[in-house]
Amino acid sequence: MASHHHRLHFSQLLFISSFLFFGLYVCFLASPVAAQCKNPPVIFNFGDSNSDTGGLFAGLGFPVDLPNGRTFFGRSTGRLSDGRLLIDFLCQSLNASLLSPYLDSLSGSKFNNGANFAVVGSSTLPKYVPFSLNIQVMQFLHFKARTLELVTAVVCTIVSPAGRVMVCRPVPCSGNFIDDEGFRNALYMTDIGQNDLADSFSKNLTYIEVIKRIPSVISEIKNAVKTLYDHGGRKFWIHNTGPLGCLPQKLSLIQLLQKKDLDTYGCISSYNAAARLFNEALLHLCQKMRSELKDATIVHVDIFSIKYDLIANSTKYGFSNPLMACCGFSGPPYNYNIQVTCGHRGCPVCAEGSKSISWDGIHYTEAANAIIASKVLSMAYSTPRTPFDFFCRS
Repeated sequence: MASHHHRLHFSQLLFISSFLFFGLYVCFLASPVAAQCKNPPVIFNFGDSNSDTGGLFAGLGFPVDLPNGRTFFGRSTGRLSDGRLLIDFLCQSLNASLLSPYLDSLSGSKFNNGANFAVVGSSTLPKYVPFSLNIQVMQFLHFKARTLELVTAVVCTIVSPAGRVMVCRPVPCSGNFIDDEGFRNALYMTDIGQNDLADSFSKNLTYIEVIKRIPSVISEIKNAVKTLYDHGGRKFWIHNTGPLGCLPQKLSLIQLLQKKDLDTYGCISSYNAAARLFNEALLHLCQKMRSELKDATIVHVDIFSIKYDLIANSTKYGFSNPLMACCGFSGPPYNYNIQVTCGHRGCPVCAEGSKSISWDGIHYTEAANAIIASKVLSMAYSTPRTPFDFFCRS
């Protein structure tokens, strides 16, 4: 009997120690190495809903209601998540303010730490449809030109007694604006391409037809980086696209079709294969641009591997039902109904978002984004391995 109690006690200790280890592991993930910034960090971000901090809401007035924002902000901020996005955690790792949407005139921001041009639903193509990547870059060019006008004013002084000679000279304006050096040292982030793939599949294109479109998407990303480089940008941080085939939304739309296309973890193999091909092309582009763009630092980050690992090893990270939305309608297996989406009346939400990877069937919960951020900050998924704060260190 005594030995039985000792065995029970040991198993309890083992469980407790495992629990504590996991807790310490999560704490470690949430507490990356302190940033080494010597200069104020300035970031300009281009992308879609994965990094939109309120651009759709500000630009089109499109409602993004609670429970979006419930975990961290306590209100909706236009982010499609229960709390912070990956880009929010990256900004906080630098002790920098969260990026305000470029289109939000009421945010109170002076945009002295950069601006976010990302908008929900954005893609690279068509090229001239709001808010494509090309349009976002055009908005940035306007922002830069106007900001530099405000940085320096022209003051004219009459210098002759007759008042006929006037000398004009530039003088710095009072105000905290980004100057030319600030734009040159800023980080230019890009996270786009998911919607190009998703839209292609939604049009019932074949797998071959979808992948034939990838070079055109890559070309648009190249054009964007080249334009930013030609206007002084030298430091680029480029995220590849995540596992499209693991999104509950996509899974719910094809669940009535043949299930032989599902992989070991229940994701759509063809969708993820297309995402991988896109990512290979993007990595190759980054490698090529490093040799073509003198003095540029171009970091490619493998977001796909990070997110797929969350799905494949969900229990290790404390998540359950990795392919099921927290905020959604219809119940298992995916809890997604395109007619009743998150934020709309009658759409229920789970009690604990911290146990879910997917927030609304497309976007990730704050808990998942926190782990994704820690992986990004670890440099293990970056090519070349570069600390996120490299752009503000000197």
